[in-house]
Order: sequence, then C-alpha cells, then structure tokens
Amino acid sequence: MARLSLRPQRQFHSAGHRWLLLPLVLSLLASHLSAAENAATSAEQPGGGWIDGLFSGVRAAAEGLEWSDERVVGDWRLQRRAGDEDVVARILDPTDQVIETGSLQACLAQFSRLERGGQIPAVTGEAVLVLHGLGESRQSMRPLVKHLRTGLDATVMTFGYASPRAGLAAHASSLARVLAGLPQVTGVSFVGHSMGNLVVRRWLGMADPGDTSRIRRMVMLGPPNQGSDLARLAAGNSLLASLAAGAGRELVLHWDTIARQLQTPEFEYGIIAGGKGDGRGYTVLLEGDDDAVVRVAETRLDGAHDFLVLPVRHSRMMRHPDVQAATLQFLREGRFSSPTQTEGEQEQ
Repeated sequence: MARLSLRPQRQFHSAGHRWLLLPLVLSLLASHLSAAENAATSAEQPGGGWIDGLFSGVRAAAEGLEWSDERVVGDWRLQRRAGDEDVVARILDPTDQVIETGSLQACLAQFSRLERGGQIPAVTGEAVLVLHGLGESRQSMRPLVKHLRTGLDATVMTFGYASPRAGLAAHASSLARVLAGLPQVTGVSFVGHSMGNLVVRRWLGMADPGDTSRIRRMVMLGPPNQGSDLARLAAGNSLLASLAAGAGRELVLHWDTIARQLQTPEFEYGIIAGGKGDGRGYTVLLEGDDDAVVRVAETRLDGAHDFLVLPVRHSRMMRHPDVQAATLQFLREGRFSSPTQTEGEQEQ
C-alpha cells in the first residue's frame, strides 16, 4: 500500500477517501483501549479475578479523564474535577480510595491537617514525577513506576491530568501547584509519555527561574515535540476534529499556537522514540518510521543529550523492558544504555 503524503490542504470528504478514516479511528481507539488495558493490568490483585481487574481498570482509566492532581505527596493526592465550575475536589489515599470530597478549599485544609498529623509523610530529597499521555490515566504508567522505584534512590510519583477537560496551560498550572507542594524535595526529574512531555514543556514556559533550579533530568517517551501528523490528519476531517477536546483539541487544531508556548528544557533530557527501523514504521498512515502514533522525526528536539529508537509501539512504551531500562539509566547517568539499538543504528 502506498504511503500517504500528509498535506494541510488534503481533504477526506470524498467517497474515494472515506475508507482512509477507518485506520485513523482504529488507531485512536486502540490508544484509549490500551489505557484501560494498562490500568486493568495494574489494578488486578494477586488471587483476584481478571474480570474484577478489568472493570477496576476501566473505571480508573475513565476517572483519569475527569480528575487532575493539585497536590501529590508520595502516593497521597488531592484532585479537582478539571473544568468544573463548582470546583469539586477529593482526597485519595495510597490505595486510591476516596477519603474526602468537597470544595477545593475544604479538601486543601484537610490535606494540610493530614500532613501536620503525620498521616501523610513528607517527601524529602530527590523525587521523580511521571506523567501519562493524552487520553490515558496515571495508572497506565504504573509498570514503569514500579521499575523505577526498584532502581532509584528517589521518591517516584505520578502526576495525573484530565487531558480532554482542559488545555495544556491548565494542566501546566496544576503541575506547578504539585511542585510547589513539595518544598522539602531538593531535586526533581521528570518522565513523560506522549503529551505528558508537552505539559512539562508548557510549565517550563510559564515557570520562574527559581522554580526550575531544582530540576535535574527528564526522559521523554514518544513526545510529539514537532506536533503530530496523525493529529493533522484528524484535523482534515470535520467529524474527527469536532470530537477533539481539551489538550487534544489544541494538538489537533492549534499546534502552531501552542508550539510557541513550549519551552525547550535547559537541563539534561533524553528522548526515546518508537520505531521499526525500516523507514516505514507501524502504520501506513504516516510517512517514515513511527510508533503507530508519533513519527520518529516528530519526537526530535534540539538540545537533547541523548536519543534512542526502540522497536515498540506508542501505547506499549511504559511496559517495554528496554524502555524501562533505558529510562532508569538516563535518570541515573544522563545517557541511555541501549539494550537493543542506538540512534546511529536506526534508519530515520
């Protein structure tokens, strides 16, 4: 099958091109199903039934599309319903059980009382914040978090944001409040998947120099640093464009605007892209090598301290052992140790 040459003026309304929308819809659907699958795998308890794990995972993935973190201390978190004018908030304990609901002000006060009373232990020293991608929840990052916790002398935490309910600036502001709520942390590193990297870069664009002085390193997994041809393809169809919401809508319809608001990190950062190494990638919808969602060329960003291409699909990165090992290596040393192949061995 011939490759598509993606151009801004391309339209897909004619009967002869309508069939091309099916793979795109299936690709987007697969990403969302993977979020539920990853969450279900993480939620399943030893000895429990897979059905219970599945429903628990689907519920967790759905909630991840509604609630954004405002405070994260270890595995405790305070969340608000993103985009809700009534500012509904809740507190989750380390098992993700809701122990308090109410106004944001009331939940913040209760969270502070729990901290002062010692029920929420303070986080000190080094910390790593892990961010999920578009349409996913923080549960999707648990396989990677588990691996990092076994190999780092740092507190590894997840940051969740409701990607469809608000734009990048709102998610970046939530990230800023989470960081401000960790005053005893001396150093912070980031690991982002897909859009999670854009949230960090948007925060860097609004942060004061004093706020970024304790940032150490960052690993970007499948980041759409140069935008997304898949999103541009969706923008060419009125139906798909109308379905986009929140940060996804910005990626689909307003990339030129948000790109100017994204800051390139001044600290050490490395990029891991997914690709087959054959110049064709995992989908016929995109030109060149790709991970089925983001092209290898789209992940690049000038100034990266290291770059690695691994044979993995976009939605599977967090669970891939080579990705996990390389991420851990970069957070430790500021470089990748590739179990498979390096950039020089990968055809771009």
